[in-house]
Amino acid sequence: MLDDFLIRAVLAGVGLSLATGPLGAFVVWRRMAYFGDAMSHAAVLGVALALGFSISVTAGTLVVALAMGLAVASLVDRGHGMDAILGVLAHSALALGLVAISFVQGVRVDMTALLFGDILTVTKTDLAVIWGGSILVLALLLWRWAPLLTATLNEELAASAGIDPRRERLVLTLALAVVVALALKVVGALLIAALLIIPAAAARGFGRTPEAMAAISVAFSMASVAAGVWVSFLADTPTGPSIVVAAAGLFVLSLAIGRGRHNP
Repeated sequence: MLDDFLIRAVLAGVGLSLATGPLGAFVVWRRMAYFGDAMSHAAVLGVALALGFSISVTAGTLVVALAMGLAVASLVDRGHGMDAILGVLAHSALALGLVAISFVQGVRVDMTALLFGDILTVTKTDLAVIWGGSILVLALLLWRWAPLLTATLNEELAASAGIDPRRERLVLTLALAVVVALALKVVGALLIAALLIIPAAAARGFGRTPEAMAAISVAFSMASVAAGVWVSFLADTPTGPSIVVAAAGLFVLSLAIGRGRHNP
């Protein structure tokens, strides 16, 4: 019989996968991997903000991740290089967050859990937040699916069809901020981007349509969570990294299968 904490851990990861699967597909299509990484690094600063003002860690992370995304978008629109801006803001936010946490009095922070997640301590309240937030992100993506896809394929085509590419980028920024806030406890600040990117990259060779790729990405993400939690339980390894290793294994397997298809 599985322990309750293992069931809650798997349910948390499965719920998160509902959002990371389709959102990760857009991250891969738009080549936004570094952008997602920057927002996940900002999560540490969000934790410091939450501790300093005695608010929910999820709320603090959401505010800072959203601010990071909007700041990057604003600076890029002003002509600054994307790579340089992301590099400066991502590492600055991570370092500032770590420094700020050290000044918070009377609070002990498990840095390992912050950076790499602690999914095995997920509570029923955490489950409600994760599932509720993931369903909201999924609903947002389904609602804006056609405009998002058009703007991803060709921004000029989207503009000629009456779609504002900036608005669609804002939708993705909001969705990413929510997912970063939700995923912090599952895989930690340093591995959030990996959970977004790796299952979607693995699904790329199997989905013949964008919708199929997004659905397969969800399935791969769920499988990675289940396998990672199980291996972590059996081998006593860190759970967040174990989930990412399982996802990486699926990616390698997808490459091997794809190579086999092209070389009968």
